[in-house]
Order: sequence, then structure tokens, then C-alpha cells
Amino acid sequence: MNTASAHSINLALQGGGSHGAFTWGVLDALLEDGRIGFEGISGTSAGAMNAVALAHGFAQAHAKGQADPRDAARESLKKFWDGIVAMGALSNTLSEAQRAPFAFLFGPCASENSPASLWINAMNSFWSSTLSPYQANPFDINPLRSFVAEQIDFEALARLEAPKVFVVATRVKNGKAEVFSGKRLSVDAVMASACLPTLFKAVEIEGDHFWDGGYSGNPAIHPLIYNCQGRDILLIQINPIRREELPTTSAQIMDRLNEVTFNAGLIAEMRAVDFVKRLIAEGKLDPAHYKDVLMHRIDGGEALDAFAASTKSSTDAGLITTLHQLGRQHAKTWLTHHFDALGVKSTVNIKQDYLDDMRVPVRKG
Repeated sequence: MNTASAHSINLALQGGGSHGAFTWGVLDALLEDGRIGFEGISGTSAGAMNAVALAHGFAQAHAKGQADPRDAARESLKKFWDGIVAMGALSNTLSEAQRAPFAFLFGPCASENSPASLWINAMNSFWSSTLSPYQANPFDINPLRSFVAEQIDFEALARLEAPKVFVVATRVKNGKAEVFSGKRLSVDAVMASACLPTLFKAVEIEGDHFWDGGYSGNPAIHPLIYNCQGRDILLIQINPIRREELPTTSAQIMDRLNEVTFNAGLIAEMRAVDFVKRLIAEGKLDPAHYKDVLMHRIDGGEALDAFAASTKSSTDAGLITTLHQLGRQHAKTWLTHHFDALGVKSTVNIKQDYLDDMRVPVRKG
């Protein structure tokens, strides 16, 4: 199907390490289905990498004069994740000292109690509490940077009209979200979006310094509201909002703390979306001037809960393949049940899933 005839939506892609392979599966299935086009994509960390990989495929297809860029986008995503798996395999051939920078990014697929995972957790704890990355990683070794630079043509992305790509990082000096798009979208912007401050030096861009975008927006919704025409926003969520079991081990507590921290920006934006929608519904805002956003979500949910948090840093080929297939299955299920709602209504209960019981009601009259 030609992209011009597709129903156009906007994508919001969460970060979550190697669990971003689930998002790859979702995108793969949506592209394969062919009924949906993408106007804008907002991504953070692994979500940012999925966003630029997809857009790279579109840019390559347009450069070659291909009418339908979906196959090129699917191939670009596959090449990107195959490359990540290959990098992980390469790291296994290095010495223990050489492997350290890889281990934190591409650790072995192992249980939380395995010797490898315990070693990574212990080193991470030691480095974060005793040494900063400016001491422990003075050369700022990040094997992802050169890989992303080789995979993605950022000059071509700057010329791409659709989909628009928005990559989010956190400005260190004020904690606010910074959105990189168009000519400002670069390999440094993607690295900033994935820069965990306990592991890597802050990324300097245009004289300012940035950390992981998850601290301020995971992902950011507002670029899609203010810079895109479409009302439909599809959130691909891979970090759980809710967990029933109380974390009791140090690893579980840290994992849950990270989930809460990296979901805080999303919850705040969902609260704002809900507030505006209620004002529009009650006639207090003019829909001609305020967008009545239609929110949708594909959530890894219990399927991803089955994977230990340690797998977020694994590039085991079997794990990546499994996550990719899970993403495809969830996307196909979502298309079956919710495709007809696009352009018509939201399919996410924001109040139930994202808001607390202390909401201040909107006064009538």
C-alpha cells in the first residue's frame, strides 16, 4: 500500500535497554501490515535508536525513489538490531578489562543471581558510589556511538519530511527535556538520550551537557502534540507503571526505583493530556485551538515482566529474537482490536492507568 493512503499516526517509543527489541517487533508488524503511516516519532534512549533506525529506512527509500518505504524501514531496523547482537558477541572475545564498557551495555543473558550479573551489579554499585565515570571511564568509551554513526545517515534524516523524528535528552543544568529534531538531530543527540550518568560522561552539544532523556520524558509526548497535525498517538510502553510484588532485594529495589524514575515524566504528560481532554469535553477549551489527543498503547505488560531486569543489558541473540516476536504478536493483537478506533477515540484509560486519586476536579460554571 502506498504511504499516502495509510492512516497516519504518531509514535511515542519508550527506552528500556535491550527490551527495545520488543518495540522493534511492534514497529516491524505495523510496517508489514501497511495500513498505518507515521507522521512523527518521539523516542528516548533505546526508543530513540528505534526511531532513527526506522526513519533511516524511509530516508534511504526516498533517496532511491521507492514509492513505499516500508520494506526499507523494516530492513533498517533489522540491520540495526542484528548489529547490536553482533557487537555483544564481539565483546565476549575481549579480555575482562576490555569488556568492561561492553558489559554494562551488552551484558550476558543471565539470571539476576548468575556470577556474570552479580559481577556487573557489583561493579556498577562500586563505580556509582565510589568513582564517577570521569574517573572510572576517563576516555568515555561508548561502543554504541561509532556503531550508531555508521548505521544512521543523520544528514538524510535532516532532509526527511516524514516521519519527523524527535529525540529527547535531559539538560543537566536545569533538568528539563531537550528535544532534538531536524538539523539538530545527530549521533550526539542519540547518545545524549541514552547517557546514564553513572556510566558515561555527560554528552556536550552546542555548549550544554545532557544525560539520559528518561529522566525528563520516557518518551516525551509534547513534541508530537505541538509539531504534528495528527491526533492519534501510539505509545509503545516497555517499562511497567505498576508492579504488585514488593521489591525486597537490593537489585529489585534499584530496578523498581529506576522504573518509577523513568516513568515519572510520562505520567506527568499523561496527566496534562487528560486535563486538556476534560476541559475540551466540558466546553471550557475551544477544540479549534487545543488538540483533543487520541491516546493508544501497545504494552509489553506481563510478557516483559517475565524477563529479569538484568536482560535489559543483554544482547543474546535468542533473547532479542524472542522479544522481537513478542512485539510482533502484541502489535497484531492491537491492530485486530483497536485499528478501527484510530481517528475516532482513545483506547487508553488515562485516569485508570496513569492518574492518582488526588486529581483536582475541574470546577463547573
